[in-house]
Amino acid sequence: MLDNWLKHIDSSLLADLDSGGSDFGANIQKYADRLPNLKRTKVALIGIGEAEANAVRRALYGLGFPFGKLKIADLGNVRREEYATVTPLLLELLDGQICPVVIGREAKFLKAQFEAHHASKSNVSLTVVDERLAFDPQQKDTGAFYLNPVLQGKIRPFHFSAIGCQTHFMQNVAMDELKQRSFDCVRLGRLRSNLSDAEPFIRDADLVGFNLCALKSLEAPGVPDASPSGFFNEEACQLSRYAGMSDKLTSIGFYGFHHDLDPGGHTAQVLAQLIWYFLDGFYSRQNDFPASMNALMEYIVEFRGHDYQLTFWKSNKTGRWWLQVPVKTQKKVLRHRLIPCSYNDYLQASDGELPDRLLNAFKRFG
Repeated sequence: MLDNWLKHIDSSLLADLDSGGSDFGANIQKYADRLPNLKRTKVALIGIGEAEANAVRRALYGLGFPFGKLKIADLGNVRREEYATVTPLLLELLDGQICPVVIGREAKFLKAQFEAHHASKSNVSLTVVDERLAFDPQQKDTGAFYLNPVLQGKIRPFHFSAIGCQTHFMQNVAMDELKQRSFDCVRLGRLRSNLSDAEPFIRDADLVGFNLCALKSLEAPGVPDASPSGFFNEEACQLSRYAGMSDKLTSIGFYGFHHDLDPGGHTAQVLAQLIWYFLDGFYSRQNDFPASMNALMEYIVEFRGHDYQLTFWKSNKTGRWWLQVPVKTQKKVLRHRLIPCSYNDYLQASDGELPDRLLNAFKRFG
């Protein structure tokens, strides 16, 4: 069925990559003449934009492969760059317990990524890394305002977080939407002083959309209207690794790379590194997302000024923290009842305070 939606990697490209020596490329399965056997495959690379995906392959295949027996498949590129192709393709992979890694030219395909998740499971949480909130319900351009059909469509996320937004790009209409729906925005300035503040937001997501315009133009020049401000490549790679490490996350899409704007291949190398660090995080997963509480340590906090206790949980494996929603949780959102948080959040709660992010989470549960 997958070959109805996919076309194989060009044989001449594979020959060039093989002749150049490719540690990464030699250790993954590739859709060459026929689809590989995907049994026990955990991650699949997919291109939506052949020129862009092939440029990334040239950079990625030559990197190292310290990922042991992690089974990765490069499934080539989509036959048609349209929602009717991308959505069922991603759904098929998700239902097969395979994590899609999308290399997409246009951020509008985040809609297909989101809808595939919603078809696989209800009440989906989404995190986007971008320099701005690309949302304005008055605008019809779903290319520039690619979040419109996601946040205003018939199917909407249970929770949404934006990471890396820059104050000078923020529009009031977008911020009002987040506030009304108790969604979150972590601005670039806050993360500049402590990048790890982004980790709980990413860990709460079922899927991540990573727009390369979130990086400085010097880091990723192959992006339309690239800005001089944004993340450094090292910071972006750490965010990508956070996504890979999250047991809850089951797909990631990297969007915004235009091969024709990248004659030196610099942005392709950056994107290859982002994918590599996502895989590094994926390989390092500890499976401590709490399907049960057996491997977690419980901490009870008497929340002063309120008529309830707060229950925090800490993983014995990784030291990561969660806060349990202190209200009755409907079955359909039960899997979201433990909110990723940090040790500092626990300390604040012990002093009778909670950050807005956790208070917003309580509002979403009513």
